[in-house]
Amino acid sequence: MFLNTLTPKFYVALTGTSSLISGLILIFEWWYFRKYGTSFIEQVSVSHLRPLLGGVDNNSSNNSNSSNGDSDSNRQSVSECKVWRNPLNLFRGAEYNRYTWVTGREPLTYYDMNLSAQDHQTFFTCDSDHLRPADAIMQKAWRERNPQARISAAHEALEINECATAYILLAEEEATTIAEAEKLFKQALKAGDGCYRRSQQLQHHGSQYEAQHRRDTNVLVYIKRRLAMCARRLGRTREAVKMMRDLMKEFPLLSMFNIHENLLEALLELQAYADVQAVLAKYDDRQYLLQHLFSLHSDSSLGGQGQGCHSFPCGVCLPSTALELALGVRFSPEAASRRGLSTAEMNAVEAIHRAVEFNPHVPKYLLEMKSLILPPEHILKRGDSEAIAYAFFHLAHWKRVEGALNLLHCTWEGTFRMIPYPLEKGHLFYPYPICTETADRELLPSFHEVSVYPKKELPFFILFTAGLCSFTAMLALLTHQFPELMGVFAKAFLSTLFAPLNFVMEKVESILPSSLWHQLTRI
Repeated sequence: MFLNTLTPKFYVALTGTSSLISGLILIFEWWYFRKYGTSFIEQVSVSHLRPLLGGVDNNSSNNSNSSNGDSDSNRQSVSECKVWRNPLNLFRGAEYNRYTWVTGREPLTYYDMNLSAQDHQTFFTCDSDHLRPADAIMQKAWRERNPQARISAAHEALEINECATAYILLAEEEATTIAEAEKLFKQALKAGDGCYRRSQQLQHHGSQYEAQHRRDTNVLVYIKRRLAMCARRLGRTREAVKMMRDLMKEFPLLSMFNIHENLLEALLELQAYADVQAVLAKYDDRQYLLQHLFSLHSDSSLGGQGQGCHSFPCGVCLPSTALELALGVRFSPEAASRRGLSTAEMNAVEAIHRAVEFNPHVPKYLLEMKSLILPPEHILKRGDSEAIAYAFFHLAHWKRVEGALNLLHCTWEGTFRMIPYPLEKGHLFYPYPICTETADRELLPSFHEVSVYPKKELPFFILFTAGLCSFTAMLALLTHQFPELMGVFAKAFLSTLFAPLNFVMEKVESILPSSLWHQLTRI
Protein backbone atom coordinates (compact mmCIF):
# COMPACT_ATOMS: atom_id res chain seq x y z
CA MET A 1 0.00 0.00 0.00
CA PHE A 2 2.87 2.36 0.90
CA LEU A 3 4.71 1.74 -2.36
CA ASN A 4 1.67 2.66 -4.42
CA THR A 5 1.56 6.13 -2.86
CA LEU A 6 5.12 7.07 -3.91
CA THR A 7 5.31 9.54 -6.80
CA PRO A 8 8.11 9.96 -9.39
CA LYS A 9 9.22 13.16 -7.64
CA PHE A 10 10.03 11.10 -4.56
CA TYR A 11 12.34 8.84 -6.56
CA VAL A 12 14.06 11.84 -8.16
CA ALA A 13 14.62 13.40 -4.73
CA LEU A 14 15.80 10.08 -3.28
CA THR A 15 18.35 9.33 -6.01
CA GLY A 16 19.51 12.94 -6.21
CA THR A 17 20.08 13.15 -2.45
CA SER A 18 21.91 9.79 -2.44
CA SER A 19 24.15 10.95 -5.28
CA LEU A 20 24.93 14.22 -3.48
CA ILE A 21 25.80 12.51 -0.18
CA SER A 22 27.96 9.83 -1.83
CA GLY A 23 29.69 12.56 -3.86
CA LEU A 24 30.53 14.53 -0.74
CA ILE A 25 31.86 11.38 0.91
CA LEU A 26 33.97 10.66 -2.19
CA ILE A 27 35.45 14.17 -2.20
CA PHE A 28 36.31 13.96 1.50
CA GLU A 29 37.83 10.48 1.14
CA TRP A 30 39.96 11.61 -1.83
CA TRP A 31 41.18 14.71 0.01
CA TYR A 32 42.01 12.67 3.12
CA PHE A 33 43.85 10.05 1.05
CA ARG A 34 45.92 12.68 -0.80
CA LYS A 35 46.86 14.42 2.44
CA TYR A 36 47.42 11.48 4.81
CA GLY A 37 47.89 8.52 2.44
CA THR A 38 45.05 6.40 3.86
CA SER A 39 41.28 6.09 3.78
CA PHE A 40 39.39 7.87 6.55
CA ILE A 41 36.67 5.20 6.73
CA GLU A 42 39.29 2.44 6.77
CA GLN A 43 41.29 4.19 9.48
CA VAL A 44 38.22 4.68 11.68
CA SER A 45 37.23 1.05 11.14
CA VAL A 46 40.66 -0.25 12.08
CA SER A 47 41.15 2.13 15.04
CA HIS A 48 37.70 1.96 16.66
CA LEU A 49 35.60 -0.87 15.28
CA ARG A 50 38.17 -3.67 15.16
CA PRO A 51 38.92 -3.56 18.93
CA LEU A 52 35.19 -3.78 19.60
CA LEU A 53 34.61 -6.69 17.23
CA GLY A 54 37.90 -8.55 17.49
CA GLY A 55 38.10 -9.07 21.25
CA VAL A 56 41.26 -9.51 23.34
CA ASP A 57 43.43 -12.57 23.61
CA ASN A 58 43.84 -13.72 27.18
CA ASN A 59 47.00 -15.68 26.56
CA SER A 60 49.66 -13.73 28.39
CA SER A 61 52.51 -15.44 26.58
CA ASN A 62 51.08 -14.48 23.21
CA ASN A 63 50.62 -10.95 24.47
CA SER A 64 54.22 -10.73 25.60
CA ASN A 65 55.49 -12.16 22.32
CA SER A 66 53.38 -9.78 20.30
CA SER A 67 54.45 -6.82 22.42
CA ASN A 68 58.09 -7.75 21.93
CA GLY A 69 57.51 -8.02 18.20
CA ASP A 70 55.78 -4.67 18.14
CA SER A 71 58.59 -3.02 20.06
CA ASP A 72 61.16 -4.52 17.68
CA SER A 73 59.23 -3.30 14.66
CA ASN A 74 58.86 0.12 16.25
CA ARG A 75 62.58 0.33 16.90
CA GLN A 76 63.27 -0.72 13.31
CA SER A 77 60.81 1.89 12.04
CA VAL A 78 62.44 4.62 14.13
CA SER A 79 65.93 3.72 12.93
CA GLU A 80 64.79 3.56 9.31
CA CYS A 81 63.14 6.97 9.53
CA LYS A 82 65.99 8.79 11.22
CA VAL A 83 66.73 12.05 9.42
CA TRP A 84 70.24 13.30 8.75
CA ARG A 85 71.58 16.79 8.30
CA ASN A 86 72.03 17.60 4.63
CA PRO A 87 75.80 18.10 4.18
CA LEU A 88 75.14 20.31 1.12
CA ASN A 89 72.50 22.47 2.78
CA LEU A 90 72.00 25.96 1.41
CA PHE A 91 72.37 29.31 3.18
CA ARG A 92 69.14 30.62 4.69
CA GLY A 93 69.70 34.30 4.10
CA ALA A 94 71.48 34.18 0.75
CA GLU A 95 69.51 31.32 -0.84
CA TYR A 96 66.39 30.16 1.00
CA ASN A 97 65.19 33.68 1.86
CA ARG A 98 65.82 34.94 -1.67
CA TYR A 99 63.57 32.17 -2.94
CA THR A 100 60.88 33.33 -0.52
CA TRP A 101 61.20 36.95 -1.65
CA VAL A 102 60.79 35.98 -5.30
CA THR A 103 58.06 33.32 -5.06
CA GLY A 104 56.32 34.11 -1.77
CA ARG A 105 56.73 30.45 -0.74
CA GLU A 106 58.53 29.07 2.28
CA PRO A 107 61.04 26.42 1.15
CA LEU A 108 61.67 25.13 4.70
CA THR A 109 59.16 23.51 7.00
CA TYR A 110 58.89 24.19 10.71
CA TYR A 111 59.93 20.61 11.44
CA ASP A 112 63.08 20.98 9.35
CA MET A 113 64.04 24.31 10.96
CA ASN A 114 63.36 22.90 14.43
CA LEU A 115 65.79 20.05 13.72
CA SER A 116 68.37 22.61 12.62
CA ALA A 117 67.84 24.55 15.84
CA GLN A 118 68.54 21.39 17.81
CA ASP A 119 71.70 20.78 15.77
CA HIS A 120 72.91 24.32 16.43
CA GLN A 121 72.37 23.94 20.16
CA THR A 122 74.30 20.66 20.08
CA PHE A 123 77.24 21.97 18.05
CA PHE A 124 77.54 25.58 19.25
CA THR A 125 76.70 25.53 22.97
CA CYS A 126 78.06 23.94 26.11
CA ASP A 127 77.26 23.91 29.83
CA SER A 128 79.75 26.66 30.67
CA ASP A 129 78.25 29.24 28.29
CA HIS A 130 76.47 31.02 31.16
CA LEU A 131 79.90 32.08 32.47
CA ARG A 132 80.52 34.23 29.37
CA PRO A 133 77.92 36.94 28.61
CA ALA A 134 78.19 36.77 24.82
CA ASP A 135 77.91 32.97 24.76
CA ALA A 136 74.97 33.14 27.18
CA ILE A 137 73.14 35.46 24.77
CA MET A 138 73.87 33.14 21.85
CA GLN A 139 72.69 30.14 23.83
CA LYS A 140 69.28 31.82 24.05
CA ALA A 141 69.47 32.98 20.43
CA TRP A 142 69.75 29.45 19.06
CA ARG A 143 66.48 28.61 20.85
CA GLU A 144 64.59 31.57 19.38
CA ARG A 145 61.95 30.78 16.77
CA ASN A 146 61.73 34.31 15.37
CA PRO A 147 64.56 34.95 12.86
CA GLN A 148 64.68 38.68 13.64
CA ALA A 149 65.03 37.93 17.35
CA ARG A 150 67.97 35.62 16.61
CA ILE A 151 69.68 38.24 14.45
CA SER A 152 69.15 40.94 17.09
CA ALA A 153 70.62 38.67 19.76
CA ALA A 154 73.68 38.02 17.56
CA HIS A 155 74.29 41.76 17.16
CA GLU A 156 73.88 42.17 20.92
CA ALA A 157 76.49 39.47 21.54
CA LEU A 158 78.94 41.15 19.15
CA GLU A 159 78.62 44.40 21.08
CA ILE A 160 80.11 42.58 24.08
CA ASN A 161 83.03 40.89 22.31
CA GLU A 162 84.02 39.04 19.13
CA CYS A 163 81.76 35.99 19.26
CA ALA A 164 82.29 33.35 16.57
CA THR A 165 78.81 31.82 16.88
CA ALA A 166 77.23 35.28 16.50
CA TYR A 167 79.07 35.76 13.21
CA ILE A 168 77.90 32.28 12.14
CA LEU A 169 74.27 33.16 12.77
CA LEU A 170 74.56 36.44 10.87
CA ALA A 171 76.32 34.73 7.95
CA GLU A 172 73.66 32.04 7.76
CA GLU A 173 70.53 34.17 8.22
CA GLU A 174 71.22 37.90 7.71
CA ALA A 175 73.64 37.91 4.76
CA THR A 176 71.70 38.27 1.50
CA THR A 177 74.53 37.16 -0.81
CA ILE A 178 77.19 34.46 -0.69
CA ALA A 179 79.90 37.14 -0.78
CA GLU A 180 78.46 38.78 2.36
CA ALA A 181 78.21 35.40 4.05
CA GLU A 182 81.84 34.61 3.19
CA LYS A 183 82.97 37.92 4.70
CA LEU A 184 81.13 37.18 7.95
CA PHE A 185 82.50 33.63 8.07
CA LYS A 186 86.04 35.00 7.73
CA GLN A 187 85.39 37.19 10.77
CA ALA A 188 83.97 34.15 12.54
CA LEU A 189 87.08 32.18 11.64
CA LYS A 190 89.32 34.79 13.23
CA ALA A 191 87.32 34.76 16.46
CA GLY A 192 86.77 31.00 16.47
CA ASP A 193 90.40 30.14 15.86
CA GLY A 194 91.45 32.21 18.88
CA CYS A 195 88.89 30.51 21.12
CA TYR A 196 89.96 27.09 19.83
CA ARG A 197 93.63 27.68 20.59
CA ARG A 198 92.89 28.94 24.11
CA SER A 199 90.57 26.04 24.96
CA GLN A 200 93.04 23.56 23.46
CA GLN A 201 95.59 24.49 26.09
CA LEU A 202 93.06 24.14 28.93
CA GLN A 203 91.13 21.06 27.79
CA HIS A 204 92.86 18.72 30.28
CA HIS A 205 92.10 20.88 33.33
CA GLY A 206 88.65 19.40 33.87
CA SER A 207 85.43 18.22 32.24
CA GLN A 208 84.16 21.79 31.90
CA TYR A 209 87.19 22.85 29.85
CA GLU A 210 86.98 19.64 27.82
CA ALA A 211 83.36 20.36 26.89
CA GLN A 212 84.26 23.93 25.96
CA HIS A 213 87.11 22.70 23.74
CA ARG A 214 84.78 20.22 22.05
CA ARG A 215 82.34 23.04 21.34
CA ASP A 216 85.12 25.29 20.00
CA THR A 217 86.29 22.46 17.75
CA ASN A 218 82.78 22.03 16.30
CA VAL A 219 82.52 25.77 15.72
CA LEU A 220 85.89 25.93 13.94
CA VAL A 221 85.16 22.95 11.70
CA TYR A 222 81.74 24.32 10.81
CA ILE A 223 83.19 27.72 9.87
CA LYS A 224 85.92 26.27 7.67
CA ARG A 225 83.46 23.93 5.96
CA ARG A 226 81.05 26.78 5.21
CA LEU A 227 83.91 28.93 3.92
CA ALA A 228 84.80 26.13 1.51
CA MET A 229 81.16 25.95 0.43
CA CYS A 230 81.16 29.72 -0.15
CA ALA A 231 84.22 29.36 -2.37
CA ARG A 232 82.45 26.56 -4.28
CA ARG A 233 79.34 28.74 -4.75
CA LEU A 234 81.44 31.66 -5.99
CA GLY A 235 83.14 29.53 -8.62
CA ARG A 236 86.48 29.05 -6.86
CA THR A 237 86.18 25.25 -7.00
CA ARG A 238 89.87 24.37 -6.77
CA GLU A 239 90.26 26.60 -3.74
CA ALA A 240 87.22 24.91 -2.18
CA VAL A 241 88.71 21.45 -2.79
CA LYS A 242 91.98 22.46 -1.14
CA MET A 243 90.15 23.89 1.89
CA MET A 244 88.11 20.71 2.29
CA ARG A 245 91.13 18.44 1.98
CA ASP A 246 93.05 20.49 4.55
CA LEU A 247 90.08 20.40 6.90
CA MET A 248 89.72 16.62 6.59
CA LYS A 249 93.43 16.20 7.31
CA GLU A 250 93.31 18.52 10.32
CA PHE A 251 90.21 16.90 11.86
CA PRO A 252 90.06 13.33 10.51
CA LEU A 253 87.82 12.04 13.29
CA LEU A 254 84.98 14.56 12.85
CA SER A 255 82.72 12.62 10.52
CA MET A 256 79.41 14.11 11.71
CA PHE A 257 79.71 17.01 9.25
CA ASN A 258 80.17 14.63 6.26
CA ILE A 259 82.72 16.95 4.70
CA HIS A 260 83.62 14.30 2.12
CA GLU A 261 80.16 14.79 0.55
CA ASN A 262 81.06 18.41 -0.16
CA LEU A 263 84.45 17.31 -1.49
CA LEU A 264 82.88 14.74 -3.81
CA GLU A 265 80.55 17.30 -5.37
CA ALA A 266 83.41 19.76 -5.93
CA LEU A 267 85.62 17.06 -7.48
CA LEU A 268 82.80 16.05 -9.83
CA GLU A 269 82.56 19.68 -10.91
CA LEU A 270 86.28 19.58 -11.74
CA GLN A 271 85.75 16.21 -13.50
CA ALA A 272 88.53 14.78 -11.33
CA TYR A 273 87.04 11.28 -11.41
CA ALA A 274 90.16 9.48 -10.21
CA ASP A 275 90.15 11.67 -7.08
CA VAL A 276 86.44 10.94 -6.65
CA GLN A 277 87.11 7.21 -6.60
CA ALA A 278 89.94 7.68 -4.12
CA VAL A 279 87.65 9.60 -1.75
CA LEU A 280 84.94 6.96 -2.11
CA ALA A 281 87.41 4.18 -1.37
CA LYS A 282 88.64 5.96 1.75
CA TYR A 283 85.23 6.74 3.22
CA ASP A 284 83.46 3.55 2.16
CA ASP A 285 82.70 2.10 5.56
CA ARG A 286 79.66 0.63 7.27
CA GLN A 287 79.10 3.79 9.26
CA TYR A 288 77.31 5.36 6.31
CA LEU A 289 75.12 2.35 5.49
CA LEU A 290 77.02 1.03 2.49
CA GLN A 291 77.74 4.59 1.46
CA HIS A 292 79.29 4.75 -2.01
CA LEU A 293 79.45 0.95 -2.14
CA PHE A 294 79.66 0.29 -5.84
CA SER A 295 82.05 1.96 -8.27
CA LEU A 296 82.37 0.98 -11.88
CA HIS A 297 85.44 0.06 -13.88
CA SER A 298 85.56 -0.10 -17.61
CA ASP A 299 86.00 -3.30 -19.50
CA SER A 300 89.59 -4.53 -19.82
CA SER A 301 89.21 -4.57 -23.58
CA LEU A 302 88.85 -0.79 -23.45
CA GLY A 303 92.31 -0.36 -22.05
CA GLY A 304 91.47 -0.82 -18.36
CA GLN A 305 90.78 2.86 -17.76
CA GLY A 306 88.64 3.25 -14.65
CA GLN A 307 85.34 5.02 -15.01
CA GLY A 308 84.38 7.80 -12.71
CA CYS A 309 81.29 7.39 -10.60
CA HIS A 310 78.32 9.35 -9.53
CA SER A 311 77.09 8.57 -6.07
CA PHE A 312 73.60 8.79 -4.80
CA PRO A 313 74.05 10.28 -1.34
CA CYS A 314 72.40 7.15 -0.01
CA GLY A 315 75.39 5.28 -1.21
CA VAL A 316 75.42 3.76 -4.69
CA CYS A 317 77.79 4.84 -7.47
CA LEU A 318 76.70 5.48 -11.03
CA PRO A 319 78.87 6.21 -14.08
CA SER A 320 79.83 9.82 -14.47
CA THR A 321 82.57 10.02 -17.07
CA ALA A 322 81.68 10.47 -20.69
CA LEU A 323 80.27 7.14 -21.77
CA GLU A 324 81.56 7.49 -25.32
CA LEU A 325 85.12 7.67 -23.90
CA ALA A 326 84.75 5.14 -21.09
CA LEU A 327 82.71 2.65 -23.09
CA GLY A 328 84.29 3.33 -26.45
CA VAL A 329 80.92 4.22 -28.05
CA ARG A 330 78.13 6.69 -27.60
CA PHE A 331 75.24 4.83 -26.01
CA SER A 332 72.02 4.73 -27.99
CA PRO A 333 69.08 2.32 -27.62
CA GLU A 334 69.03 1.57 -31.36
CA ALA A 335 72.70 0.59 -31.49
CA ALA A 336 72.42 -1.43 -28.28
CA SER A 337 69.40 -3.35 -29.61
CA ARG A 338 71.33 -4.29 -32.78
CA ARG A 339 74.65 -5.32 -31.26
CA GLY A 340 73.65 -6.02 -27.65
CA LEU A 341 75.19 -4.54 -24.54
CA SER A 342 78.91 -4.69 -23.95
CA THR A 343 80.41 -5.81 -20.65
CA ALA A 344 81.03 -2.24 -19.53
CA GLU A 345 77.47 -1.25 -20.44
CA MET A 346 76.12 -4.24 -18.50
CA ASN A 347 78.15 -3.12 -15.49
CA ALA A 348 76.67 0.36 -15.81
CA VAL A 349 73.12 -1.03 -16.03
CA GLU A 350 73.75 -3.21 -12.97
CA ALA A 351 74.97 -0.18 -11.02
CA ILE A 352 71.88 1.78 -12.04
CA HIS A 353 69.66 -1.04 -10.81
CA ARG A 354 71.46 -1.07 -7.47
CA ALA A 355 71.12 2.67 -7.12
CA VAL A 356 67.46 2.77 -8.10
CA GLU A 357 66.63 -0.01 -5.65
CA PHE A 358 68.25 1.95 -2.85
CA ASN A 359 66.50 5.22 -3.72
CA PRO A 360 63.81 4.85 -6.42
CA HIS A 361 62.90 8.57 -6.33
CA VAL A 362 66.14 9.87 -7.89
CA PRO A 363 65.70 8.99 -11.60
CA LYS A 364 62.56 11.09 -12.11
CA TYR A 365 64.40 14.18 -10.90
CA LEU A 366 67.50 13.46 -13.00
CA LEU A 367 65.35 12.82 -16.08
CA GLU A 368 63.33 15.97 -15.28
CA MET A 369 60.09 14.01 -15.15
CA LYS A 370 59.42 15.72 -11.82
CA SER A 371 60.13 19.34 -10.93
CA LEU A 372 62.94 20.13 -8.50
CA ILE A 373 62.66 22.35 -5.44
CA LEU A 374 65.27 23.69 -3.05
CA PRO A 375 66.62 20.83 -0.93
CA PRO A 376 65.74 20.78 2.78
CA GLU A 377 68.27 21.18 5.56
CA HIS A 378 67.69 17.56 6.60
CA ILE A 379 67.21 14.47 4.48
CA LEU A 380 65.80 11.00 4.97
CA LYS A 381 67.88 8.12 3.68
CA ARG A 382 66.15 6.41 0.72
CA GLY A 383 63.44 9.08 0.79
CA ASP A 384 62.21 11.80 -1.55
CA SER A 385 64.09 14.48 0.41
CA GLU A 386 67.40 12.72 -0.24
CA ALA A 387 66.57 12.37 -3.93
CA ILE A 388 65.86 16.10 -4.20
CA ALA A 389 69.10 17.00 -2.43
CA TYR A 390 71.11 14.73 -4.71
CA ALA A 391 69.51 15.81 -7.99
CA PHE A 392 69.70 19.50 -7.06
CA PHE A 393 73.49 19.42 -6.90
CA HIS A 394 74.34 16.58 -9.32
CA LEU A 395 71.96 17.06 -12.25
CA ALA A 396 74.46 19.39 -13.92
CA HIS A 397 77.16 16.70 -13.68
CA TRP A 398 74.87 14.17 -15.36
CA LYS A 399 74.00 16.57 -18.17
CA ARG A 400 77.67 17.17 -18.82
CA VAL A 401 78.18 13.48 -19.62
CA GLU A 402 76.73 12.80 -23.05
CA GLY A 403 74.73 9.59 -23.06
CA ALA A 404 74.51 9.14 -19.27
CA LEU A 405 70.91 10.33 -18.93
CA ASN A 406 69.97 8.36 -22.04
CA LEU A 407 71.27 5.16 -20.45
CA LEU A 408 69.47 5.96 -17.20
CA HIS A 409 66.21 6.62 -19.08
CA CYS A 410 66.38 3.26 -20.85
CA THR A 411 67.26 1.08 -17.86
CA TRP A 412 66.02 2.48 -14.53
CA GLU A 413 62.49 1.06 -14.68
CA GLY A 414 63.85 -2.45 -15.07
CA THR A 415 64.77 -2.36 -11.38
CA PHE A 416 61.14 -2.67 -10.28
CA ARG A 417 60.68 -5.97 -12.12
CA MET A 418 63.34 -7.50 -9.87
CA ILE A 419 61.60 -6.38 -6.66
CA PRO A 420 57.83 -6.89 -7.14
CA TYR A 421 57.19 -6.61 -3.40
CA PRO A 422 59.69 -3.97 -2.18
CA LEU A 423 58.10 -3.54 1.27
CA GLU A 424 58.43 -7.27 2.02
CA LYS A 425 61.73 -8.27 0.44
CA GLY A 426 64.53 -6.39 -1.25
CA HIS A 427 66.84 -7.65 -3.98
CA LEU A 428 70.25 -6.25 -3.04
CA PHE A 429 69.33 -4.17 0.03
CA TYR A 430 66.95 -4.35 2.93
CA PRO A 431 63.23 -4.00 2.15
CA TYR A 432 62.18 -0.45 1.41
CA PRO A 433 61.06 1.37 4.61
CA ILE A 434 57.33 1.97 4.90
CA CYS A 435 57.73 5.22 6.84
CA THR A 436 59.50 7.41 4.28
CA GLU A 437 56.35 9.13 3.00
CA THR A 438 55.33 10.40 6.44
CA ALA A 439 58.82 11.67 7.29
CA ASP A 440 59.26 13.33 3.87
CA ARG A 441 55.94 15.15 4.23
CA GLU A 442 57.31 16.67 7.43
CA LEU A 443 60.61 17.67 5.80
CA LEU A 444 59.34 18.97 2.45
CA PRO A 445 57.14 22.05 1.88
CA SER A 446 53.42 21.63 1.30
CA PHE A 447 53.52 22.92 -2.30
CA HIS A 448 55.76 19.99 -3.31
CA GLU A 449 54.09 16.74 -4.35
CA VAL A 450 55.93 14.10 -2.35
CA SER A 451 57.14 11.14 -4.38
CA VAL A 452 55.70 7.90 -2.98
CA TYR A 453 57.19 4.45 -3.49
CA PRO A 454 55.69 1.98 -4.03
CA LYS A 455 52.62 3.66 -5.48
CA LYS A 456 49.65 3.11 -3.21
CA GLU A 457 46.51 1.60 -4.68
CA LEU A 458 43.30 3.51 -4.14
CA PRO A 459 41.52 2.30 -0.99
CA PHE A 460 38.40 0.19 -1.41
CA PHE A 461 36.12 2.81 0.12
CA ILE A 462 37.16 5.45 -2.43
CA LEU A 463 36.33 3.07 -5.28
CA PHE A 464 33.09 2.07 -3.56
CA THR A 465 31.91 5.64 -2.99
CA ALA A 466 32.90 6.57 -6.56
CA GLY A 467 30.79 3.72 -7.92
CA LEU A 468 27.91 4.53 -5.59
CA CYS A 469 28.01 8.22 -6.55
CA SER A 470 28.05 7.41 -10.28
CA PHE A 471 25.24 4.85 -9.97
CA THR A 472 22.93 7.10 -7.95
CA ALA A 473 23.66 10.07 -10.23
CA MET A 474 22.69 7.97 -13.25
CA LEU A 475 19.49 6.85 -11.50
CA ALA A 476 18.66 10.46 -10.65
CA LEU A 477 19.13 11.51 -14.30
CA LEU A 478 17.04 8.64 -15.65
CA THR A 479 14.29 9.26 -13.09
CA HIS A 480 14.19 12.94 -14.03
CA GLN A 481 14.03 12.17 -17.77
CA PHE A 482 11.66 9.19 -17.61
CA PRO A 483 9.69 9.54 -14.35
CA GLU A 484 6.82 7.17 -15.21
CA LEU A 485 8.98 4.37 -16.54
CA MET A 486 11.50 4.63 -13.68
CA GLY A 487 8.64 4.70 -11.21
CA VAL A 488 7.41 1.38 -12.55
CA PHE A 489 10.92 -0.08 -12.35
CA ALA A 490 11.37 1.26 -8.79
CA LYS A 491 8.05 -0.21 -7.62
CA ALA A 492 8.90 -3.54 -9.22
CA PHE A 493 12.36 -3.53 -7.61
CA LEU A 494 11.02 -2.64 -4.17
CA SER A 495 8.24 -5.21 -4.47
CA THR A 496 10.80 -7.88 -5.32
CA LEU A 497 13.06 -6.69 -2.49
CA PHE A 498 10.28 -6.85 0.12
CA ALA A 499 8.72 -10.08 -1.23
CA PRO A 500 10.59 -12.36 1.24
CA LEU A 501 9.54 -10.11 4.14
CA ASN A 502 5.90 -10.17 3.02
CA PHE A 503 6.07 -13.94 2.71
CA VAL A 504 7.38 -14.25 6.27
CA MET A 505 4.70 -11.89 7.57
CA GLU A 506 1.96 -13.93 5.92
CA LYS A 507 3.28 -17.14 7.47
CA VAL A 508 3.45 -15.50 10.89
CA GLU A 509 -0.16 -14.31 10.53
CA SER A 510 -1.32 -17.78 9.64
CA ILE A 511 0.46 -19.39 12.58
CA LEU A 512 -0.27 -16.92 15.39
CA PRO A 513 -3.84 -16.54 16.74
CA SER A 514 -5.64 -13.53 15.28
CA SER A 515 -6.27 -11.99 18.73
CA LEU A 516 -2.56 -12.16 19.66
CA TRP A 517 -1.50 -10.77 16.28
CA HIS A 518 -4.02 -7.96 16.71
CA GLN A 519 -2.53 -7.04 20.09
CA LEU A 520 1.03 -7.12 18.65
CA THR A 521 0.11 -4.84 15.76
CA ARG A 522 -1.46 -2.39 18.22
CA ILE A 523 1.78 -2.32 20.24
